Amino acid sequence: MNEWFIHHEKGMQSFQEEADSWEKKCIILCSLLLGLVLSGCGVQTTPEIIMPDEPMQSSVNSTQQTGPETEKAENQQQTSGKNYKVYLITMDLTDSYWKSIDDGCQQAISELGNITYKWIGPDAHDDAQQSACVDEAVADNANAILIAANSAEGINDSLKKAEEAGCKIVYVDSAASYDCVTALATDNVEAGRTAAETMKTALQEKGITSGTIGVMGVTEDTASCVARETGFREAFEGTGFTLADTVYMRDDAANVKNAVKDGLAEDYVGFFGTNEGTTVNLGEAVKEAGAETAVIGFDTSDAVLSLVSEGVIYATMQQNPTVMGHDGVTIAIQSLEGSYTDTNTKTDTGVTVITRDSM
Repeated sequence: MNEWFIHHEKGMQSFQEEADSWEKKCIILCSLLLGLVLSGCGVQTTPEIIMPDEPMQSSVNSTQQTGPETEKAENQQQTSGKNYKVYLITMDLTDSYWKSIDDGCQQAISELGNITYKWIGPDAHDDAQQSACVDEAVADNANAILIAANSAEGINDSLKKAEEAGCKIVYVDSAASYDCVTALATDNVEAGRTAAETMKTALQEKGITSGTIGVMGVTEDTASCVARETGFREAFEGTGFTLADTVYMRDDAANVKNAVKDGLAEDYVGFFGTNEGTTVNLGEAVKEAGAETAVIGFDTSDAVLSLVSEGVIYATMQQNPTVMGHDGVTIAIQSLEGSYTDTNTKTDTGVTVITRDSM
């Protein structure tokens, strides 16, 4: 069960104070869970990642130990004693991807202490609803907001109000165009190149040195997937392989499945899916056809991982949302404490290649 608030209190308290505190927390937790049930009935969505235009670089100072992989004893950083209020605002509350960011946030909070934390978000990808979430955080006197921006421009007015109220802004996964402390996300062009190199390995294992590869996207305007495709195509330049024109799913799984059938009929040697939805539908189409072809995808939903474990999908690119959440909170607190003074820095949180052998 998620803990919506983590509040570290120092000093001795009486038994009655402890009892009163826990009673209040139980009431708040029950209210939040009820609200989530009522608001979490939207359609399951795949996060569309909006990347900053410039290449990503590390935002973490060499003297600052961050990242959940680092041993807790090495990265334990207590705050100065002041209690901070931190909000995580995602594009919605229904995708397990956002839960992974929340997990990372809570890891950092358990290490740092003295933080009141809340995760909120709209029930659909909507600028107006997400702006309302930012306004809610500001009204609640949030000191820092970690946000996966729904669009590059649509929530900037609310972010401006947040900054004017003294709130630190950290982007996780998706960056808007408004100024921030730092943005932590996947460098999608580089991730596309990694996917391409993985495809080359899969084809080499089959002894294939030439042929046509199908590419599946979401829409022409989905920035994250376009960037992944760019990196993927760049990596195949000068090789014996031809990359077919991109087929866009546009919220219709049949577009991908029909394209896969057509590609198999034309002896395509492989297929690349640029997000979770295209990857799942691509893999299902290959499985239904009983074909053996190299499939490389993105993201790690249960459906994707099941297809990887069956050998239908050769590999999928796993992003690192837990790192985004963990390091986002850490840097936000460092900024509030004055030990992190940079602005508008960018961190590539990277991808991990998941194959059946590595599962």
